[in-house]
Amino acid sequence: MGKIFCLMGKSASGKDTVYKELLTDKDLKLKKIVPYTTRPIRENESNGVQYYFTDLDGMKELEATGKVIESRAYNTVHGIWYYFTVDDHQIDLTKGNYIIIGTPENFSKLCDYFGSDVVVPIYIELDDGVRLERALSRERMQDNPKYEEMCRRFLADAKDFDEENLTGIGKSNRFANDDLATCVKNIQSFIAGNI
Repeated sequence: MGKIFCLMGKSASGKDTVYKELLTDKDLKLKKIVPYTTRPIRENESNGVQYYFTDLDGMKELEATGKVIESRAYNTVHGIWYYFTVDDHQIDLTKGNYIIIGTPENFSKLCDYFGSDVVVPIYIELDDGVRLERALSRERMQDNPKYEEMCRRFLADAKDFDEENLTGIGKSNRFANDDLATCVKNIQSFIAGNI
């Protein structure tokens, strides 16, 4: 039976970069789970790579057929955006190990669906000041920067990733991203020891 590694971290903590590094590790052979979202596609994103982009009607259709494993709604400055995981035959635990980027809420719901013995949390930590600088730099590169949404996400992360919500994520499952190469190496070792 394979495992699902749920990679979590506040916005701009480096989880997307760590995720890409882990997927290229030929020894780990992790398969990605591509989640779905109703938010607009950003520059440098491709449908089916970072997310499957859909609209509210598409999400409701998937819910009606019982394919939505878990979903989260975020009330953004641009309206409500949904993020969700779908049972669309991406995941076959008899054929390997998987990785997904998630949140504590997402992690909990994946445990409910697949079992807590199958879903393994990995939490990336980074100083809030460094994260804010990274988020601002990333947003400035957009043709239409959404600074209000960036600030909303930054503040929402303080609540979403507070210690109460991180209950169940052991200290050994937390990795500082002060140095990217060291962080990736430590997570690779952790995953190798859990598969």
